[in-house]
Amino acid sequence: MSRIEWFHYSSCISIVAALGVLGCSAPSPGDGIGTADQSLLGDAVPGVDADLLAEARTAFSAVESITDGVGPVFNERACGACHTNGAIGGAGENIERRFGRVANGVFDPLAGAGGSLRQLFSLGNFNNPDLPAASRGRCQPNNPTLCCVATDAEPAQTTVHNVGRLTTPLFGLGLVDAMPDSFFDGLAAAQPAAIRGVVNRVQVLLPNPGDPTQGINSTRVARFGWKAGVATLLQFSADAYLNEMGISTQSCFHGSNLLAFATENAPNAPGGSSLAGCDDLAPLQPDENVASGIPRSTDDAVGPCAGNRTEIQDDVFLFAAFMTTLAPPPRDFSDQISVTRGQPLFTSAGCAGCHVPTTFRTPANPFPVDIDGTGEEVARVPGNFAFNPYSDFLVHDMGSLGDQIGNAGDSVAVTRRMRTAPLWGVRFRNHLLHDGRASDIPTAVRAHDGQGAAARNAFNSLSAANQHNIVQFVRSL
Repeated sequence: MSRIEWFHYSSCISIVAALGVLGCSAPSPGDGIGTADQSLLGDAVPGVDADLLAEARTAFSAVESITDGVGPVFNERACGACHTNGAIGGAGENIERRFGRVANGVFDPLAGAGGSLRQLFSLGNFNNPDLPAASRGRCQPNNPTLCCVATDAEPAQTTVHNVGRLTTPLFGLGLVDAMPDSFFDGLAAAQPAAIRGVVNRVQVLLPNPGDPTQGINSTRVARFGWKAGVATLLQFSADAYLNEMGISTQSCFHGSNLLAFATENAPNAPGGSSLAGCDDLAPLQPDENVASGIPRSTDDAVGPCAGNRTEIQDDVFLFAAFMTTLAPPPRDFSDQISVTRGQPLFTSAGCAGCHVPTTFRTPANPFPVDIDGTGEEVARVPGNFAFNPYSDFLVHDMGSLGDQIGNAGDSVAVTRRMRTAPLWGVRFRNHLLHDGRASDIPTAVRAHDGQGAAARNAFNSLSAANQHNIVQFVRSL
């Protein structure tokens, strides 16, 4: 492959609605505007503390065990084991599974059966020599310390079956995390009504101590995940640690005990209902922590939050720090002729309506991801940094492409909504769409429906040569 170039900054020909929602074009190698030195996939954004980056990368790649708290059910044993395509932090080969029930037009995630995520692995049988008396012999009467952990399964009442969710790439998402809510509101406001996306605002369960605008249960525009259900990389880290690896954590924020991720799920059961002592072999929390409200079985806790203490559990912070520091994918101009021809076709076909060519730019002084609010250990992105993810990060009604998974009480129409997937770095991915069903860009385009149907039809009506040019443009991003 020919030389790959990465541009920190891209040109913007015109600004719409004062936010550059339309009219921004990707640069070509001859633009001479804000270019950067050659960069490789998985590199860090400028200005990253090298020691912190090394520590964060090690934590992200570390393989956890039953004694660290993995289990009782899980999907993987390391963050880096899921995010593998191209470099650590990329998309993955892993496709997790979800289920749910629709009754009277309303979605039910079946929380009483463990929620809509079906973890694919369990700890199986293992011995715990410190098994509590009440749990002894419950698995096998003649083996009193044996634990038997079943695998998760779809409950009988399920009507939405075996929905796939592909591991998403993480490159450049620290820059997206730094963007203010108003930016996404502006993107939605500038879109035509027929394809206008919905700005998801969700509660922040794990606030970033480095961002004074965040508090417990404050709201923020959600921008991460296939359904745009997560507002920050810090919360994304704690959620994945719990639900993908089965490791529960507790943190402190201004004296408040953060327990949203402190209790893990058992197979087909809500949090806390597993047999005592059979969740894993991590050390139990000491009496001091339990007295402060931390569950005995929480795998990793920072401890009591008295004295207005703020501290994020260290692994959760390091995972977020690693993601924050990942640079955007480098661009590829090896097929410059097709890229140049494909760019205007991408817009005229309607693809740019949701996969916006807008130039994003971080605030002059982005809030850092901070472990304790002191500013001594932080991960930050550079200010005034321009980037082009080719996504509005909003959710759109995708018709038959929607996965029919939602939150409790969502209508069927809401379950059809999917977040616009960023297109940068798409050439490094082996599978496309939320369930990984597509192995190439044309197949992914032809699966679009709902608010994406018009762009799909426009693409299908093009000549084979022009379809190729669009694909090459997308692959260059």
